[in-house]
Amino acid sequence: MIKSSYNIIGVMSGTSLDGMDLIHVVFQFDTTWKFKIECVETVPYTIEWKTILKDLVNVSKEALQQIDEDYTTHLATVIKDFIKSNNITEIDAVCSHGHTALHRPEKTLTYQIGNMPHLAALLNQRVVCDFRVQDVELGGQGAPLVPIGDELLFADYDFCMNLGGFANISTKIDNKRIAYDICPANIVLNHYVNKLGLEYDDGGQLAAKGSINADLLQQLNALSFYKASPPKSLGLEWVCDHVFPLIDAYESHMNNVLRTFVEHMAIQISESVSGKPNSSVFITGGGTYNTFLIERIKALSNNKIVIPSKAIIEFKEALIFGFLGVLKLRNETNCLASVTGASKDHSSGKIYLASKIIQN
Repeated sequence: MIKSSYNIIGVMSGTSLDGMDLIHVVFQFDTTWKFKIECVETVPYTIEWKTILKDLVNVSKEALQQIDEDYTTHLATVIKDFIKSNNITEIDAVCSHGHTALHRPEKTLTYQIGNMPHLAALLNQRVVCDFRVQDVELGGQGAPLVPIGDELLFADYDFCMNLGGFANISTKIDNKRIAYDICPANIVLNHYVNKLGLEYDDGGQLAAKGSINADLLQQLNALSFYKASPPKSLGLEWVCDHVFPLIDAYESHMNNVLRTFVEHMAIQISESVSGKPNSSVFITGGGTYNTFLIERIKALSNNKIVIPSKAIIEFKEALIFGFLGVLKLRNETNCLASVTGASKDHSSGKIYLASKIIQN
C-alpha cells in the first residue's frame, strides 16, 4: 500500500571502514519529499572486523560466503541494539546497503555482504537491501546510488558531493541527473595514516606539514580514469592496482604522501565543479572534517562550499539508502540510468519479509 509517511531504519557501511551508520528517519510525501531525522548512531568496527573487511577482495569464494553469513548475523545484532536503545517501536522497513566486498561492473560483478534473506528473519522486520545487483545486470555501474536522494531531497544545491572512502558528486546537466566517482579519498588517506597507528589525519594536520611531490602528483593526475566520461565508478580493487603502487614507488615521508594526495584530491574535485562557477557545492561525509582538504578545494575553485549539520555530514548516505528503500516499496524509480549507465531507469533492490522474498 502506498503511504504518505514512512518510519525507516537506514543502514550504511562505507569503504572507509569508519563503522556502521544507522539512522531512524521519517519520510513524508506531499507533492515533494521531506524528512525528519529522529536519531543516529555510528557503531565502530572491531579490529577483527576491520581486518576482515579490508581483505575481502583477496579471499576465496567459499570464505566470502562464510563472511557474508557472519556479517549478516553481526549486522542484525547491531540493528536490533539500535532499535532497542532508541525505543523505536514503529518501523515500516529496515533499508540497508550492506558492505561492498567486490565491485567490478565491467565484469558484471558486484557483491555486497550483509544482504542475505535471513537478515529479515533475524530482525523480524521487513528489509529492503541489495540495491546494486539489478543495475549491474542492466549494464550499469551499480554506483553511485545516492543521486536519486540528491535529486528529490537536496535539490536546492547545484552539486552534492560526498567525501568518504571515495569522493563522488552529482549534479543536473540539461535537466538530467549526472553522477560519478571523482577520485579515491579517505580510502587512501586512512591507508597511509594507519601505518602510523592512527585512524585518520585529524583535520589534515599531518598533510598540511608535508610538501608536494610534483612527479607523483603528475602521475596521479594522469591516471586514465580521470579522462573517462561519466558514468564511472571506483572500487578498492582499482586503488590497489593503480594508486598504491604509484605512491609506494616513491618511498616518500608520510607527511609528503598525505600532502600530495590531498592536493591530487583537491585538483580533481575542483575540476569536477568548474563547469558551473559560483555555484553551491553541498559537501558531506567524513572528509568534511579534513579542514586542510576543504581549504585546498576552496582555494582551487570559484564555488560556494556548503557544509551542513553534523547529522547530515555523517549520515547522509544512510539517510538516502533508507530513502531508496522507500522508493522500492512504492515501486518507484530509485536508480537513474543517466547516473549509472544502465539500459533504463528502474526500481532496484530486494524486499525480504521474515519468512520469504516478496519482490526482486
